[in-house]
Amino acid sequence: MDRHIRSPEDVLRLLDDLFAPEADRWTSRAGAWWDGFYEDRSKPVPFFAAKPDESLASYVERGLITPGRVLDLGCGPGRNALHLASLGFDVDAVDLSPEAIAWAHERAREAGADIRFHCGDAFAGAAPDGPYDLIVDSGCFHHLPPHRRVSYLGLVEDALAPGGSLALCCFAAGSMGSDTPDTDLYRGTGLHGGLAYTPESLRWIFSRLEERELRRMRDEPAGSPYFGEEFLWAALFRKPHGPLPLSR
Repeated sequence: MDRHIRSPEDVLRLLDDLFAPEADRWTSRAGAWWDGFYEDRSKPVPFFAAKPDESLASYVERGLITPGRVLDLGCGPGRNALHLASLGFDVDAVDLSPEAIAWAHERAREAGADIRFHCGDAFAGAAPDGPYDLIVDSGCFHHLPPHRRVSYLGLVEDALAPGGSLALCCFAAGSMGSDTPDTDLYRGTGLHGGLAYTPESLRWIFSRLEERELRRMRDEPAGSPYFGEEFLWAALFRKPHGPLPLSR
């Protein structure tokens, strides 16, 4: 008889198993799946290019974020981490894939950038402790199932310094990703490659943070120095300086 549930983390792991084999994209087993994704660097994947999100560059240009300590969640080959390091940010970057981290290390060496890359699960201690002035997530959040939003919010709220910001890019409902309701995802439908969000759902999920901007990412042409796809939301949230509200 199997009776092993005794903690919230045990419950989360049980729910992870309901999404197998898709769970290999966000759990500690995910390194191998993403290694296969990053193995062929010549694939025409837009975010393989060594250029930052147009939204992230815009936040810096407008003074919405300023140099400080940064955590790049799901950094991939390090394109956003490299951009921020070039502007004087102190950057930690974490990814589950050894292949992605190796590629990011190569780019950092070529650029002469001083970035601390960490290979592993940020939700299982692979990322250093905060506080961080900025957390960047370009494509990690929308690969998480609903129950792992709890882990995500806990990490973000704990790691951000008061007044710190979360710069988030994720699938927009009606354009990319699955629109399946949360409840139905646990009835065997799977994540279909990622979950789509409406502005209202993002505002509700991150309601303990202050919204600074929420818009569609601008579509950037191939020759642009920035990455941008209209099927993504670009959002900037800020942790209040005072105590976090219980709810909004």
